[in-house]
Amino acid sequence: MAKLRYFDAGNSINAREVPVAAHSEFLRTGKITRTRSHWLAEERRYLSHDEVAERTGRKLETAGEKTHQHINGFHHSIQFPKMLFHRTLQDSPHLGYCHVTAARTKFARYQDVSWAFYIANFYADIGDNDNFFQQIDVKYSRMYFAVAIKPGEHTPEKMTIDRSVRGNGLLFRTDDPQIAIRSVLLLGARNEQLREIIRQL
Repeated sequence: MAKLRYFDAGNSINAREVPVAAHSEFLRTGKITRTRSHWLAEERRYLSHDEVAERTGRKLETAGEKTHQHINGFHHSIQFPKMLFHRTLQDSPHLGYCHVTAARTKFARYQDVSWAFYIANFYADIGDNDNFFQQIDVKYSRMYFAVAIKPGEHTPEKMTIDRSVRGNGLLFRTDDPQIAIRSVLLLGARNEQLREIIRQL
């Protein structure tokens, strides 16, 4: 696949404002136009992959910060640590994901599950192997998901997906922020009474 190139859309001229070429204007009217826009068309400024990754990271962490505030603003008995960090995809730095929080809970028939909650600016399946994402779909602007995690063994990562939980480690995945917040709150609720209140929201 060809390497993607990015340009700064904020610096580009609006398509309606692009003047006709100076030579065709001369042929049409016989006048020489001396306005700057005809002679010095604004050039696109291309961005490096590092610049794109930095911009993507800022947007993701802002979204993560807001989401964390919404989650912790629900009830004083359900509070999650803020653990914001992001990663961008290597060959597509405009795509990335942000780790928002992590906790430990009893989940269904699993007694003690460590899990992490993420936001991504695309929708995808969680990969079955070392590839974290599969079948990336950019039609959706966001994906909220939580995965069971465990300490990494024989990997450079400190934590890896615990695939013994539900077969692939995925606890939930949605593009709806309300469902995502409810799901995180259910994971963090300490007792069944609180879970019942959250389910009724």
